[in-house]
Formats: sequence, structure tokens, C-alpha cells
Amino acid sequence: MAKGKQKQGRGRAAEPVSERVDGGTAELVPDRDRPRGFTLLIDGAPQSHVDLDDPSYLDFAYQRRLGHVADLVAPPGKPLQVLHLGGGAFTLARYVAATRPRSTQQIIEIDAPLVHFVRRELPLDSGWRVRVRGGDAREGLARIPDGWADLIIADVFSGARTPAHLTSTEFVGEVRRALRPGGFYAANLADGPPLAYVKAQIATVRTVFPELCLTADPAVLRGRRFGNAVLLASDRELPLAELTRRAATDPHQGRVEHGRALADFTGGAAPVTDASARPSPAPPPSVFE
Repeated sequence: MAKGKQKQGRGRAAEPVSERVDGGTAELVPDRDRPRGFTLLIDGAPQSHVDLDDPSYLDFAYQRRLGHVADLVAPPGKPLQVLHLGGGAFTLARYVAATRPRSTQQIIEIDAPLVHFVRRELPLDSGWRVRVRGGDAREGLARIPDGWADLIIADVFSGARTPAHLTSTEFVGEVRRALRPGGFYAANLADGPPLAYVKAQIATVRTVFPELCLTADPAVLRGRRFGNAVLLASDRELPLAELTRRAATDPHQGRVEHGRALADFTGGAAPVTDASARPSPAPPPSVFE
């Protein structure tokens, strides 16, 4: 359990609180099952979940999958240098700080009012080495020194869509530049049938990284519904057996695709460039009902 300022956050009797931010209306809704747990919504769309008493707890399925990546990028307990593109409620940064003390982390978030809202309502522990920078994710990435990061997590949404300039081969090339050899790149992708966006992202990332895998709910992979998929890439062999085991035993079971199966899934999708990039698809209204 975290200590220090973490204890100064919202208490047991907290009520929902909302505020206008650049991305719309941000709202923090208390978790009925966790006294100091909260879900962040933007214009009614769930973005993040935070438990101030237990920052190692990850409620959302896609965040649990990103947590597995953070667990497996290096031996347990080893401090990491992590770059988070997109802030939300800083859920994954809190997770890394709690599970890997002395890690150094940077968060790049363009929505300054959202950062202020989250910092005020769900403060970060004063002992954590987490720096939050304002600005565009790609511009912030360009300022990261070569080989600085052990892990880069991309979880950027504007109006529930990933901006086009964060989907191209040029962007992924910048990611690889900022990663140390053997580092991991993990991207949260949101798509629905026929999964054209996810397939194009696999093709795009494959032009830069030799090793890839995709983890998602089987119903999403089969194109039965809109949902999240986590794409993991590296220049070294991935811990596929352990990722597969963890995905299969999660509360919301996932499936890991890699190798020939991932190539077959991708089909003839073409890589995306800056010239051809488009935002990720908007989720149907029924996703949030």
C-alpha cells in the first residue's frame, strides 16, 4: 500500500465530481466496491480506473494487459524508465511506481485542465519519480533522448479516437529511437469489425519492430464487437508463454496472437504513413451504454 500524499486523496464518502477539460467533461465516479477507487470518464466514456489505496490494482482489462507488459519488460522489482504517451488518470504510472520502486517515469498529456483535475482529486505520491509534461504526444516523444526508455506505452485518445499522427510508420520510428535495445513498445488500440485499423497498425509497427504480438478479448479478435487490443513490439524475443498464461487467467480472459497466426490475422493490410494516416475509428454509442 502506498504512503505519503497518496493518503490525502478523496475519501470513503466521496461523491462524483466533474469538471470541464479540453477533451470534454471529465468525471470521477466512486467505485462502490473499493472505498478509494474511482473511474475517470470523459464525456461519459470510461478512460481509467484508480484505487488510491492500492495503485497496483488494475480494473480495466486493457490496463491489466499493459500491466503484464510492465511486469515482463525486466526482472521483478527492477526500476524502469517509462514514457507514457497519454495521461488519463495516470493509472499505469501509479502501477509501475508501486510495483517497481525508484522507477523514473514521464507522462506526456496534451490536456492541461485534465492533468490539473486528476492531480487535485487523485494526487500522486510525493515520493514517486513521475514527471508530467504538457503537450502533444509526438512532439514530446521527439524530445526524449535516444535509447532513454525501457518501456513506452501509447494510450492516446482525443474524443475516443487516437489522433492520426500517432498511427504512422514515422511515429513508430520515433518510438524505436527513444527505446533502449530490448525495450518494449505497447499500444492500446480500439477498433471494431472488420478490424481494419488494428490490422493496419500491426502492419505499420512490423515495418519498424521485428517482434510483435497482439492481446485482446477473443470476441474482439473475431470481429464480433468493438473493443481494445494491446499491441506489443520489441527488437528482442517477447515473453509469449507468460503473456499467454496471464491473458488466459485474467478476470476478462484474453488471447495472444503472434507469429504466423498474427500474420494471417493481418492479411494484406498496408502500413500507414504520415501521408495516409487517419484517426482510429469512433466507437459506436452502444459501447458505453
